[in-house]
Amino acid sequence: MKVIDLSMSIYTNMEVFPGDPQVKIDVVHTYVKNTWELRDISMGSHTGTHVDAYSHMHEDKETLDQIPIDRFFGKAQVVGLCESWPKEMGLFFIEDVGIDELNRIIDLNPGFVGGNISEDLERALLGNDIITYTGLVNLELIPKGKTFMFYGLPLKIKDGDGSPVRAIGIVQD
Repeated sequence: MKVIDLSMSIYTNMEVFPGDPQVKIDVVHTYVKNTWELRDISMGSHTGTHVDAYSHMHEDKETLDQIPIDRFFGKAQVVGLCESWPKEMGLFFIEDVGIDELNRIIDLNPGFVGGNISEDLERALLGNDIITYTGLVNLELIPKGKTFMFYGLPLKIKDGDGSPVRAIGIVQD
């Protein structure tokens, strides 16, 4: 078994989507002064590796705390545009994927989709109750077409539209 970290590190002044809040992390308490460490973290809900709730782009859709927790993990594959894709499992793309692939994706009924997906595709997927993940790294370390277990659990933010996640892929040898 191999565990692959699919998450970006989060740090002060990291690159964010234009117009999103800048990331700011400050040390508030230190071991020397307080005998423990504590940081004040300020960032947008779509910072770094993150999941999008349906409500991110659709006002009448479910928020993070309304989506069942078991929707944020499951079997998945990294797939290419010119390959066949599996039914009823998560799909992750290294290549850029646009709205032209919407019907093909919907027909396969994936629980979640992620990787290099366009904003138009993301909006359409969320409108069809398909969770999206963006900001993933290291997808190239997972062999294309090999089924693996994906976990991308969000913080349980009341009325949340999205959340940073610690995303991992577990690949069996």
